Amino acid sequence: MDQRYPNSEQNANGVSAAVIVAAGRGERAGQPHEGPKQYRRIGGVPVIRRTLEAFADHPEVGPIVVAIHPDDEDLFENAVGPLVDRVIMVHGGATRQDSTRLALLALRDIAPDKVLIHDGVRPFIDAELITRAIALTTEDCGVLPSLPVSETLKREAADGTIAETVPRVGLHGAQTPQTFPYASILQAHERAFQADRHDFTDDSAIAEWAGISVRLVMGSADNVKLTWAKDIAMADQRLGGGNHQFFPDVRTGTGYDVHALGEGDGIWLCGVHIDHDKRLVGHSDADVALHALTDALLATLGDGDIGTHFPPSDPQWKGAASKIFVAHAVEKVRARDGRIANADITLICEAPRVGPHRAEMTQALHEMLGISAGRISIKATTNEKLGFIGRSEGIAAFATVSVVYPGELPE
Repeated sequence: MDQRYPNSEQNANGVSAAVIVAAGRGERAGQPHEGPKQYRRIGGVPVIRRTLEAFADHPEVGPIVVAIHPDDEDLFENAVGPLVDRVIMVHGGATRQDSTRLALLALRDIAPDKVLIHDGVRPFIDAELITRAIALTTEDCGVLPSLPVSETLKREAADGTIAETVPRVGLHGAQTPQTFPYASILQAHERAFQADRHDFTDDSAIAEWAGISVRLVMGSADNVKLTWAKDIAMADQRLGGGNHQFFPDVRTGTGYDVHALGEGDGIWLCGVHIDHDKRLVGHSDADVALHALTDALLATLGDGDIGTHFPPSDPQWKGAASKIFVAHAVEKVRARDGRIANADITLICEAPRVGPHRAEMTQALHEMLGISAGRISIKATTNEKLGFIGRSEGIAAFATVSVVYPGELPE
């Protein structure tokens, strides 16, 4: 590994070093093709460069070590430009804890008095907070920037209900940079490694375990960690100002389905059972409207169709209620932080009449999609006695949905 050290005047005791942890893959921040979140651009500049600049420009920060993923050397160098000559690059480990330990070891020959450990995806760290963290760190006490918890906290029971309300008095949300006497925190990390403890979620937790005192200091509301795709989108908007044109990621999906009519005693449409002298023929309950709706939702994700997720050859779906398919598609949309804006369904049939059941159908879709009745449209038309639909041999449905996802359209 090519290590680049700051100038020799900074490689001495009495200075504070910084460790920037940037070896993660950022899987919650978007699609894999968009790259790790630390290299995504906000305001036209990669996140990691903005983070690094805050420390490189600070007069009290000397050596800087950046822990990166072994596959990201080119990404890192391209992202930070000339700043690459200001830092020591090391390959991170399998976890944030491992990456931090390896970065601390890279400072062993320099042996700074203090070290600031910071998340690479907190690009809005300000100089004043860095200054306070350094000033308040002593030989026997570290510093943790934090904000008092303002939300009411609930502890979840195993069945998904509320087990108890947790008093928030004295509770704080941790931020970085967490700052420590260098020798003490390195020793704590090494002890944790030797003890095969890899479950610490931040460096102050390791310090507590090792018996190092940590002082809470006021953090900054601006010092946010970019975790989700929507965090990056909001950061980009914030930095873009009036010169940035924001094009939200609104996607429209369509679905079409048709089922034959056979002898029976009722039809399922839009999750509602309607008494009728025929039934729709299919492997599940053959709700043609919900099948089209499922395809439309999956289309906004580019994630195949209903047959991909629920093959008709699979016996477990025989006679299944089609609302199960819709629930699956809705869950996948929400997993990507998508918001369903509206749903429009058109049924094409000679019978039964849809009008008398429209309110009940709308309520059923409201419960499935989690959107208000005003965002749901259910229409019906005949085929003017033409074709198989006109001969009452089948029913068809078209569905269209709009979903808004975090982020914006690519250029």
